[in-house]
Amino acid sequence: MRREAKAIFQASVEAADPSRCIHQNVRLCQEVLQIGQTSYHLSDFRRIFVIGAGKASVPMAQAVEQILADRITRGVINTKYGHSRPLQRIEVNEAGHPLPDERGVEGTEKIVKLLKEADKETLVLCLLSGGGSALMPHPAAGISLEEKQQTTQRLLQSGASIEETNAIRKHLSGIKGGRLCQLAHPARVVTLILSDVVGNKLETIASGPTVADPSTFADCLRIVERYDLVGRLAPSVIRRLQAGVRGGVEETPKPGDRIFSSCQNLVVGDNRLAVEAARAKAISLGYNTLVLSTQIEGEAREVARVYAALAKEVLSSGNPVGSPACFIGGGETTVTVKGEGKGGRNQELVLAAAVQIDGLRDVVILSGGTDGTDGPTDAAGAVADGQTVRRAKQMGLSASDCLRENDSYQFFRALGDLLMTGPTGTNVMDIQIVLVR
Repeated sequence: MRREAKAIFQASVEAADPSRCIHQNVRLCQEVLQIGQTSYHLSDFRRIFVIGAGKASVPMAQAVEQILADRITRGVINTKYGHSRPLQRIEVNEAGHPLPDERGVEGTEKIVKLLKEADKETLVLCLLSGGGSALMPHPAAGISLEEKQQTTQRLLQSGASIEETNAIRKHLSGIKGGRLCQLAHPARVVTLILSDVVGNKLETIASGPTVADPSTFADCLRIVERYDLVGRLAPSVIRRLQAGVRGGVEETPKPGDRIFSSCQNLVVGDNRLAVEAARAKAISLGYNTLVLSTQIEGEAREVARVYAALAKEVLSSGNPVGSPACFIGGGETTVTVKGEGKGGRNQELVLAAAVQIDGLRDVVILSGGTDGTDGPTDAAGAVADGQTVRRAKQMGLSASDCLRENDSYQFFRALGDLLMTGPTGTNVMDIQIVLVR
């Protein structure tokens, strides 16, 4: 069953291959570039720039190079360390994620410099994927990179959602929240997006650099207060947010701004694409398969309780589907870090589930990040069954202690139950799989 769960997960990752997603949505026929339902006559443009950021930006850029070849004038993209591949006409900068670093700032400055050369006869292709927000740092005036790093870290540790985190990132940035379109105006900007955000909210993906921003400085202050971060963030960050509320700092571009009339945003791949491929694989393996949702959010250990309850219900009553059963979910949970251990949201979810299914026969739970990375670890996630907690106990490991310390990585590493894929080149959030026989 473990092998089957891993095969189902692998099918989901392969379906979200960035190159495949680009080729399915971007086609060149003679001198007409078809992007989604929109046609661009290349004779209208003297130059084509390619920019972007994200863990999948390199394979996306490779596909664009295959389509446009020497029609590309220049390009600059930022990606995570270890995710780079050689490109022909587009410069690749590796940078830090989930915390931005100086390499990310340097790469973003190159992007900004390129955009300042754009005019109305320039076509800008912007490639965004998961991690794009951290990988395209451009701190606003008066905010240092270190202060942005600290802010991001505090938000991640507090349990704030990706939407909340990105709202604040946008208001501390000179490029996010629609400001990239400001920089590129009056060029034509087309953004191709591999979504890592629940519900494909364009203003949230990579902090919406080419999308009107509905969030405000006032919203940001409320988020800071909600998670009790007023005294834990740099004074310069708080001062900027407060100044923005008073009108002393310009707001991000809002819906209706004329700069967005020359911008197109197209989602080329998302979590649903991966989940549907997982469902097809599970059905092919003979499972009665139910997709729960592609919009699963919340504290990882609480979501784990729901998955465990579903497995127990199948065993006790045959509902909501009979065995062999497969439940598939997608989305992105959060972890409120209180311990000193190491792990990620997927590993924590599986550890919490392992406690709940302890002693059950023929139940397997897997959760993994489609990018191959779960938190600050080299694992994509983990897999557990009804014997996991007992096996750990025999090795002197306490599942409850590791859960309390947020130390899921060490727990599963000792058992050999980490989900190790290496960088996959894609990122469409997480996939959870529950198998019951």
